[in-house]
Amino acid sequence: MTTRTLAGRRALVVGGTTGIGRGIADAWAAAGADVVVCGRSRPTGPGASALRWERLDLTDTDGAGAMLGRIAGARLDLACFSAVSYGDRRAGFDDVAVGEWRTQLDINVHGLWLTLKAALPRLRAAGPGLFLGVSSEVVYNAGPGRSGYTASKAAAKALLDSVAQEEDENRVRIVQVLPAGMVDSPGIRRRRPLDFDYSSYMVPADFARVAVDLAVTAGSGHHGDSLVVDSGGDWWSVTERLPVSQSRPVRT
Repeated sequence: MTTRTLAGRRALVVGGTTGIGRGIADAWAAAGADVVVCGRSRPTGPGASALRWERLDLTDTDGAGAMLGRIAGARLDLACFSAVSYGDRRAGFDDVAVGEWRTQLDINVHGLWLTLKAALPRLRAAGPGLFLGVSSEVVYNAGPGRSGYTASKAAAKALLDSVAQEEDENRVRIVQVLPAGMVDSPGIRRRRPLDFDYSSYMVPADFARVAVDLAVTAGSGHHGDSLVVDSGGDWWSVTERLPVSQSRPVRT
């Protein structure tokens, strides 16, 4: 039987302060990994003391690459990219400022590119290492009011799909995960009314099981795959069933 411990493994989670990335970071740390999380704010709350934090701002495109190279260090077994810019709110194309669009590209696409550049050499040396990308249902469904988010997340998926086809899975495995529904997170809460009911939303901890399942096997059998994670932690490949759209009409 495959052991569930990650003791002795070193992990990096970019965008691991909150949200899905935090759920993955907490799961890896609870399983024994040495986890470094990167983000603009320090992780807080239960489990934060088990994480090492490095401040990273992916909109600083000149300095972020060098910073990621330093943070990745000389050894890395697991890496996750979960940083994301949703935009200020759901809005039609004409109502989105160019600055918001550029931020989405800087974080969702260029940030991923920089993370891959820093992490892949170390993950190959782990023989094999795991690179986990956090994707979105918009990649498959698009939808009104999310053009920048959709385009940047689709580009991120295509980038990881392409790199997965280049990589020898005996050296590094690339897997993507995405939520089946909306996830309760600080980023989402900033975009909702104060009295919003989150009882139907997923939580970051729903990603714990898939994160550990993939980590203990370094993604064996799932290289190049995208896995949809449901509330409670069940998951399946997009080759079996595509995620349901979370789009809704844009208020005018």
